[in-house]
Amino acid sequence: MKHVLMMIVLMRFVSMTYAQKPVKAKEQYVLFTTPYGNMVAKLYNNTPNHRDNFIKNVAAGAYDSTIFHRVIPGFMIQGGDPATKKLADTSAMQYTPTPPDQQILPEFRDDIIHERGALAAARDGNPRKASHAYQFYIVQGKTFDSTALETHYLQRVKPANPNFHYTKEQAERYARIGGTPYLDQQYTIFGQVISGLEVIDKIAAQSTDKANRPLKNIRITITLLN
Repeated sequence: MKHVLMMIVLMRFVSMTYAQKPVKAKEQYVLFTTPYGNMVAKLYNNTPNHRDNFIKNVAAGAYDSTIFHRVIPGFMIQGGDPATKKLADTSAMQYTPTPPDQQILPEFRDDIIHERGALAAARDGNPRKASHAYQFYIVQGKTFDSTALETHYLQRVKPANPNFHYTKEQAERYARIGGTPYLDQQYTIFGQVISGLEVIDKIAAQSTDKANRPLKNIRITITLLN
């Protein structure tokens, strides 16, 4: 009987030990299908509110047949607004408003920067820097040497977050890979393109009007991969 009781206590201890172990969240990947090729992006688990909102939108088909409505070479490509689904090439732009109670509060992180391929949430000029419920952008960017990076840091990044400082590795990535450092600590990045970076360049090279809208609609479909 004593042996049985000891076994029960041991089993409970083992059960409690395993129950207390942190469970690593599953990584989510999405596929962007465009006329210029496909991109695969990994969503970040450490920006959970933006990740979950994006997954919800993708699962609901909210992005299917939307367009990249703002394209600026050397900067980024922006899209995802459901109001653009039925727009003809020459139609006046329409946007889906995001009331304050539907905006997503920022999830800025020191370890995530606007390097080439960063997937981030667009927003208006609201003082909370809260994100639009649908619109996103993907960074093309350009390279920045240490002097240019320091200039952007002092002018834009440090005023947004005085406690933020670029690591040596982050500075090296901006010099080698490129990006848009002046957006750091001001817009939430929630993913990264890991395959198909050349598609960003192809889209960014398309002709646009004075409002940076491509002259020919670039429609997209986004699919959950797992």
